[in-house]
Amino acid sequence: MEGSQGVTVARRYGRPRVAVSSCLLGEPVRHNGGHSRSRFLTDHLAPFVDWVPICPEMEIGLGAPRESLRLERSPAGPRLMTRRSGRDLTPAMTTLAGERTARLDVDGYVFKAKSPSCGIHGIPVYAGDAPVTRQHRGLFADAVIEALPLLPVEDEGRLNDAVLREAFTERVFAHARLRDLLDGDWRPRDLVGFQARHKMQLLAHSPSGYRETGRLAAEAGTRPRDELADAYGTAFRIAMAVRATLGRNVNVLQHCLGMLGDELDPVRRADVVEVIGSYRAHRVALSVPLALLRHHARGEAATYLQEQTFFSPYPEELGLRNHVV
Repeated sequence: MEGSQGVTVARRYGRPRVAVSSCLLGEPVRHNGGHSRSRFLTDHLAPFVDWVPICPEMEIGLGAPRESLRLERSPAGPRLMTRRSGRDLTPAMTTLAGERTARLDVDGYVFKAKSPSCGIHGIPVYAGDAPVTRQHRGLFADAVIEALPLLPVEDEGRLNDAVLREAFTERVFAHARLRDLLDGDWRPRDLVGFQARHKMQLLAHSPSGYRETGRLAAEAGTRPRDELADAYGTAFRIAMAVRATLGRNVNVLQHCLGMLGDELDPVRRADVVEVIGSYRAHRVALSVPLALLRHHARGEAATYLQEQTFFSPYPEELGLRNHVV
């Protein structure tokens, strides 16, 4: 994204690099020569990320339009075959997947749903003309996920679900902030500060993950730098892979309210408690108690709370926390 808005957003949230099936960006690379443009990706998320478009079928030389593909059962596992001519594309696709994952430096991946190469859920495997199972991943996607198990991945179909869309986007931006830190010339205090800013967000995902990352951050300056970066990065990604829940969000909201101490008078405190209760009762979206707490944190100069990524884990323009769970 060009211009001052893009620079400001990137500095505040990090700018993720996201791999994506090329057809989802509107590129005419599908087997029929068409595309499957995702409006969420191209109209909403695009201003805030850098795309890494990938079409494995095109990269192994199939072209578009082309013969359609499917997975077929074999003793050695599913094979990627052309439907009409029966050509086995498994070796070429497996080789490409290995080469791609070896150099894939991204913060997330959005795959094309229902694709025998890129699908990540419910891909059928055939024996003859009949599917014998619908529980597989596409051949290329499976190789990527096996090689990079902590990478946030989704398909464009599941991103139509507000909860899944928000969870995926939150992880992607968290990974980008982590990459920005660890790829730079960080000092022990930088890692400690990163951990401090992510405290509430980590607690909403995994209290045990927060404790583990905190233990590792405390070793900054005493443990070998590269070893610590690897250990902290892995622990942080594992923690963020745990789905945040309504109950843990409520605990964090109450924790944030407690941190304001006696700065709030009884009336304002009661207002916040009521709104948190409404969120717990599924009557309002998470954005409502967050906005109220952030307002009071600003008013009372509660700098520590203002800096928590829990309040703004990704650009607010995306509006992903406005759904009631």
